[in-house]
Formats: sequence, C-alpha cells, structure tokens
Amino acid sequence: MSTQTTVAALYVETDGCYFGQPGVEPWDITRDARTYAGPWPVVAHPPCQRWGRFWHGSTRNPHQFAKGADGGCFAAALTAVRNFGGVLEHPAGSHAWAWFGLAAPQIGKGWQRADAHGGWTCYVEQGHYGHESRKPTWLYAVGAELPELNWSQGEQRLPEWMVERYGYEKARRIGVVAMVGGKDKTRIRNATPLPFRDVLLGIARTVKPMQAAA
Repeated sequence: MSTQTTVAALYVETDGCYFGQPGVEPWDITRDARTYAGPWPVVAHPPCQRWGRFWHGSTRNPHQFAKGADGGCFAAALTAVRNFGGVLEHPAGSHAWAWFGLAAPQIGKGWQRADAHGGWTCYVEQGHYGHESRKPTWLYAVGAELPELNWSQGEQRLPEWMVERYGYEKARRIGVVAMVGGKDKTRIRNATPLPFRDVLLGIARTVKPMQAAA
C-alpha cells in the first residue's frame, strides 16, 4: 500500500500540470485557495502580478493598481505554508518578501533563513528544470526537508537570429518567451515545467505528519 503524502496544490492553472497527478489535490480558480484549511502540506503558486516589477500596471498606463492588491492571495498562501508545511513559489525579486518581512535570498547561496517562523528561502532558476527561459524564482519552505538544487545562474537564452535581427540589448529586453511564444507567451511564461513541479511536490511530501496536521 502506498504511503505517499497527499499534497494540496494551491493557485494552480485549471487542467494544468498538477491535475491528474496521484496524491495531488489541485486548487484552481474555481475552488478559491484562500479558503484552504488543511490538512495536507501545500505547494503554493499565489498570483504574482501585483508583486512584480510592473505591480502598478502597464508602462503605457502606470499606477492602475496598488502594490500587493492581490485579494489576500499571497497572505493566505503564506499562512497555509506556515500552518501545514510545504513550499511557496514566486518570481525572484517579488515585493511580497519585503512586504511580509521575509529575508530575500542571495543568489548561489542555497537555502537561507527567511524569518522567525521556521521558514527557509532560496533563489533557483526554473530554466535548469525545463523552462523555456531562465525564469529566476524564489522559494519559501516550512517544515520540509530542503533538497540540494541547481543554485547557479544560467546563461541568457537568446537565439542567434534574435540577436542578429534586434541587437543584443533589445533581444535581451524582449526575452525568449516574449519573442518565441507569440499569443501563448503568457501561458509559456507562467507554466511550471514538469521537473520543477516534481521538485516542489517532493519538498512538500517530506513534511512530517505532525506538521501537516498542525
């Protein structure tokens, strides 16, 4: 009989990579992950739009939004990780870290203490785990065994034709996903590659039963 720990995957894409996986309870937009009350450890992907570089809105129409105005999604995800154990993922440089008093991780330093709640944080690039771009990422984990990951910074991924056509600086600003993805660029950018999904699920599954039931 399998003893695999069930994991709740919060704020995930409907019918995305967490759906149909054994031992995974996906919470997409139809379930409202802000209401998650346990008991399983979690992998949380709270929305990042209001915490990133353009939290205020488009450069053509800035200051449409307030920083952190995500309807309480990040706060609820943070609470879930602290209460039930697991791991939370957000883009590197997320303003949510400072907003909630989390120490920002240093590049190449592995897991580092994040707060006084037993949290650990790290910088890792999803490009090492199958993403089209480097996709620098910050993780926050509580109550789990912390694996050794690829802590390095990857090389800028720019096809030669992009550099030849636009020059290096413009090609770098546009980025691989924006250039190659076309109409699907947002989906490609936001997607979690399967190897990285499995890393996150593996972290959550090491949470001790007492932590998961806390």
